[in-house]
Amino acid sequence: MIINRKTFAFFTLILITLSSKAQSNDNPRLADFMSKRFGMFIHFGPVTLRGTEIGWSRNKEVSQEDYDSLFREFNPVLFNADAWVRVAKKAGMKYLVITAKHHDGFCLWPTHSSGYNIMSSPFKRDIVGELARACKKHGITLGIYMTVLDWHDPNYPIQDPNDQSKNVPGNMEAFKATMKLQIKELINRYHPYLLWYDGYWEKPWTNEHGREIYKYIKSLDPNIIVNNRLGKESEVLNEHSIGDFLTPEQRIGQLNLNEPWESCITIGQQWAWKPNDKLKSEVECIQTLVRSACGNGNLLFNIGPMMDGRIEGRQIKLLSQVGKWVHKNGESIFNTKGGPYVPNEVFGSTRRKDKIYVHVFKSGLKTIELPAIPDVCIKRIQNLDGSDLQFLIQGKTVKVKALDNSTFTQNTVIVIHIDRDAGQLSVIKL
Repeated sequence: MIINRKTFAFFTLILITLSSKAQSNDNPRLADFMSKRFGMFIHFGPVTLRGTEIGWSRNKEVSQEDYDSLFREFNPVLFNADAWVRVAKKAGMKYLVITAKHHDGFCLWPTHSSGYNIMSSPFKRDIVGELARACKKHGITLGIYMTVLDWHDPNYPIQDPNDQSKNVPGNMEAFKATMKLQIKELINRYHPYLLWYDGYWEKPWTNEHGREIYKYIKSLDPNIIVNNRLGKESEVLNEHSIGDFLTPEQRIGQLNLNEPWESCITIGQQWAWKPNDKLKSEVECIQTLVRSACGNGNLLFNIGPMMDGRIEGRQIKLLSQVGKWVHKNGESIFNTKGGPYVPNEVFGSTRRKDKIYVHVFKSGLKTIELPAIPDVCIKRIQNLDGSDLQFLIQGKTVKVKALDNSTFTQNTVIVIHIDRDAGQLSVIKL
């Protein structure tokens, strides 16, 4: 049978659509991504020269004229991709996502699509490329953040979301052509594991645009996974949404065993670097990761490097402290499934094989009371270090006692060994 070009293109489009839906339900890459649990988000660009929020401070704290000229001074001479990746690895992170292009339109790689890129700055080095090489060297998975809006591009209708008088007619077809060129550059040059999109809420961007871009990405590399912000429905994954996993922002997702999700949360108060930004405590950082895993989700934890390209020392110190806990307790985080207990203020749980890991969120408790699991035999209960804990089953409650009349502390991990595959247990509501 002879197939002409139009017919071939039609069937190719159908196959891409069907494969993308199948991948969202049964995708080895997606399963591998969810096993990683902990990643580093990096917001970086010329705006660090002002210490204000990336993208959003344009036409607010920083005038448009000033903001759009910052690239001429942007020269992060102390940027070291190896150093950034080593910080992530020491923290126990498995992947990294860099803002290759935020809503301000500035590109951290030498794109042919626009002169508004890193090669027009005094720095003149490919930040995305250097990070890609460093990630490969240190065994960290690379993700790339992009935006579906661009307030700097004359083809995008919205130039200032705060002042409609500055907006222009634009040309969305030309804008999408630029976007495709950028996507092709990023995929062909850097081979990212995932693409992370944002900016879906503005009116010029439609679900139809999102579907077109999603299919284009999959046509270039069907293995790449994409978050769900290419479409307008950001809170669900269904036949109308576009993308492979959910991305709740600045909040920890709920226990969800049906839809893959990743919370993106800042280490401080701002996404980009801010002088004297208030950072989370060590306990907050660890519990943000733990609560995400207990909900069966990932944590993409954001840092903002300084204007000279270094990660702030106090952020490095904090992440190093988190890393000490992660490297000691990682068995209870990575390659696990959330549950079976629904997380509460006292504890949450993860599970793998014949083990249930109970994560304690509060200090000073002499005992932890857990609902008994129907038709399951508990073989023993231990601290993660292997020391045995006493436990008593009373009716529908399992009481676990701390060692030597001491008390459980925050971020203690208790291991319950059972007589079956913990992953097959139903969710237990408290």
